Amino acid sequence: MAALQQRTIDLIRSHHDQVVSQWLQHLAAGSQAHDARLSARELDSQARELWRLLLDALSANTGSLAGPEWQEIRRFLETLSRDRVLKGFNSAETASFLFSLKRPLFELIQQGYADDSAQLADQLWAISELLDLLGLHSVQAFQKTREDVIQRQQEEMLELSTPVVKLWEGVLALPMIGTLDSQRTQVVMESLLQRIVDTGSEIAIIDITGVPTVDTLVAQHLLKTVTAIRLMGADAIISGVRPQIAQTIVHLGLDLQGIVTKANLADALALALKRTGQTVVRAER
Repeated sequence: MAALQQRTIDLIRSHHDQVVSQWLQHLAAGSQAHDARLSARELDSQARELWRLLLDALSANTGSLAGPEWQEIRRFLETLSRDRVLKGFNSAETASFLFSLKRPLFELIQQGYADDSAQLADQLWAISELLDLLGLHSVQAFQKTREDVIQRQQEEMLELSTPVVKLWEGVLALPMIGTLDSQRTQVVMESLLQRIVDTGSEIAIIDITGVPTVDTLVAQHLLKTVTAIRLMGADAIISGVRPQIAQTIVHLGLDLQGIVTKANLADALALALKRTGQTVVRAER
């Protein structure tokens, strides 16, 4: 990063109020100033805090954003970006908050170096590069936060899409809906095994009625889940094996290794009750 001359830093400091005033006016005229997600007071506070940190960092004039002198402003931008993600802003809106500072700074540099075109071009480039690097840092922080939020939402959705239901004393059921993949299989195993421990259940029914297709990969995931259940001292029954799925399993030559399968959940529950020594008797009216 090109270093700012001391003359430029002194110029910025001596016109502190002018730059801040023009920047706030520019922000007030922008779309974010009228956005319900961000109050005008909060926008003003963020701008003033960023400007204060920028002035403090400029005094070091190290020419590198990786230095300890820029640590506070990096942290501020990371916090700002995280806040914008949670409020639903996009990366362009987040970066424009910082890039809008270019205009008042450019105008100030042009006035201060009106008599020296060579130095004017050099210092305009230095200011532009500095703000671009700060903007890039904020965008990177924004993307990382957004990826963390998306990952957390995906994990929550996976947990919601794989509920473990207690059908009877000692009998659990796991209705599967959608496609099985490695990540989902891991979530299924953890949820189901924990429920087996918590309830002391003897049988777990895995219902695949909502699974659209069964291929070799899906069958392997089912086998892993069944193996884990057996290692916990429980038994597993797979229900919801439709004719199309049965034909696919045969054509693929898949070996379910002695796993008990049933056509529907009702048949699986009946078998589970029988294995646990329980019977259901219809009451006389």
